[in-house]
Amino acid sequence: MYKELFIISAIICISLCADNKYTSKYDKIDVDAILNNERVLKRYMDCLLDRGRCTPEGTELRKYLPDALETECSKCTDAQKKIAGKVMSFLLQNRRNYWNELLAKYDPEGKFRKKYEQSSEDNTDYSEFYD
Repeated sequence: MYKELFIISAIICISLCADNKYTSKYDKIDVDAILNNERVLKRYMDCLLDRGRCTPEGTELRKYLPDALETECSKCTDAQKKIAGKVMSFLLQNRRNYWNELLAKYDPEGKFRKKYEQSSEDNTDYSEFYD
């Protein structure tokens, strides 16, 4: 009886603990290749802005992006935090139109805009933003 209860408790704990982080299956994605290829970057942006089809990675990103913004990436893996910072830096410094479109959709009240744009004038590298 106690053995079964322990096993069930362990399974519940493992499943709850696993939910505290986003999936790590895309942690090794080559974000530089995406950011430096306008065609690929545009496809991701179209996905995130509901203007086009999504890759599996884009679908996953679109699913978790609102929560990641709300919780300051608290469920992100270390790799995801670095990727998020790199993307924010790149968009703020090189593709401000994409940044503005994303914020219009995912931050319509402007709660996060101030925080992330505050240092953009100094060309801040956000790749270490969540450390």
